[in-house]
Amino acid sequence: MNTIFIVGAMPSELKDIRAALGEAEIKHFSGFDFYINKYKDKTLINACCGIAKVNAAVCVQAAIDNFKPDCVINAGIAGGMNAAVKVCDIVISTEVLPHDLDLHFLNDYPPYCGIYKSDAKLIETAEKVCGEQSVKSFRGRIVSGEAFISSNEVKESIQKAFSPYAVDMESSAVGHCCFLNKMPFVSVRCISDNADDEGAMSFDEFEKIAARRVADVVLRMTELI
Repeated sequence: MNTIFIVGAMPSELKDIRAALGEAEIKHFSGFDFYINKYKDKTLINACCGIAKVNAAVCVQAAIDNFKPDCVINAGIAGGMNAAVKVCDIVISTEVLPHDLDLHFLNDYPPYCGIYKSDAKLIETAEKVCGEQSVKSFRGRIVSGEAFISSNEVKESIQKAFSPYAVDMESSAVGHCCFLNKMPFVSVRCISDNADDEGAMSFDEFEKIAARRVADVVLRMTELI
């Protein structure tokens, strides 16, 4: 895989990646700035898509159309949804799906799929890098919706319905877009909060630490895939 697209929702999720890559060529498509760097004989493209599913899907499609990457890595932070997953652990998506949409609408109508499987090689590489860096990681389902989850009650309802390891606002859209384009993808998320009543406070405290950790993992992944 020689051309890799990295997408993050917020500037903070890409800040450390961009700092490590240095000065980039910037191209503008579909309202997004795409940063292009040569790194370890690879072409790395990254973009800040903005928060929520529509932004993520449009940005990934623009990247696929204009750069024809070999794979997509969704890098960022997320809320923990499994009791074993703690703040600053990494969750590597095995599959992604929306938690705020009846999957009947996706399964019974185009694209006739509501759960999007991550690429096995990318999963294995992410897990290997976490081991190298002594970062605790989990393979598991990531769900996405149009809200920051900071309620015990809402968290419990999502856990009961979907049994996810993490929740965010973009991964399912990245997976959906990649499914339609037959593009390998994975979402690598560092846990910034537990998506509960204390979620907002935890997010403010751990956002930068989590973003730095996922940046280290993703950059190393690009060297190995």
